[in-house]
Amino acid sequence: MMKIVFLDAKSIGEDIDLRGFERFGQVEKYGFSSVDEVGERLKDADIAILNKVPINERTVGEAANLKLVCVTATGTDNLDKDYLKRRGIAWRNVAGYSTETVAQHTFALLLYLVEKLRYYDDYVKSEKYVGDIMFTHFDNVFHDISGRTWGIIGMGAIGRRVAEIARAFGCRVIYYSTSGQNNQEGYERVDFDTLLTQSDILSVHAPLNDNTRGLMDKEAFAKMKKEAVFLNLGRGPIVVEADLAEALNKGEIAGAGLDVLSKEPMDKENPLRNIKDSNRLVITPHIAWASKEARVRLMQIIEQQVEAFLH
Repeated sequence: MMKIVFLDAKSIGEDIDLRGFERFGQVEKYGFSSVDEVGERLKDADIAILNKVPINERTVGEAANLKLVCVTATGTDNLDKDYLKRRGIAWRNVAGYSTETVAQHTFALLLYLVEKLRYYDDYVKSEKYVGDIMFTHFDNVFHDISGRTWGIIGMGAIGRRVAEIARAFGCRVIYYSTSGQNNQEGYERVDFDTLLTQSDILSVHAPLNDNTRGLMDKEAFAKMKKEAVFLNLGRGPIVVEADLAEALNKGEIAGAGLDVLSKEPMDKENPLRNIKDSNRLVITPHIAWASKEARVRLMQIIEQQVEAFLH
């Protein structure tokens, strides 16, 4: 009988039904697992299912029966693939399950900032609108995104979906290829400086690699328009957070919306922690991928991967 171990089941959500995995054998679920706990929990496991837990010789060296590692995410930075190959342990990840929800969250962050929704919600809830002189109140000026230039870093599935929706809003879409090799038909590819100087909205949907780490730094933010909005839904370390905080505080850009940070959960020393003005900065706790529908799709795909591996 196969033994399947979930090392950080809480990262999937307690509202997701995982009983389908019981047809493959014995299932053990742990909410979270520290690096020191992984070895003991996998020592007689055949299949490990995890999200962020590091998988390497230190953590699974004693797991003699381990045959398959399934990552409940697209990124696989936590896997030592060379070690797994030497051990003959297969691994799987999941792509495409969250395209729609990440694109949706991208526009949620953008519209929250562009439409000054925090200001107007506070205006009504503070009861300033009760008995006001005029039927409308537009002291905090906002603008259409139609006719604006939307720049994208990372023209994969999510970047392309964002581009499609941006066009539906009436935006001109341009993109920068971090590898220099990605050509997307129907969209204008530009160099990095052009992307920075021309974008009214700039969103990141790229993976973390040598080409993207620290890409958005002090020099990059200084080249952006003062009225520009920056969005990061890729990976936290793509942004030098101290430089972003400085750009926001100096008014070098108008606002930023982030769903990812360099260290998650947020570190006490993160310089963005000191910016409390939600009209300029909104941060969500890495939830862009996590609609109920996306998490259900994710685990259905993982279940199918386990079935295909076993048969």
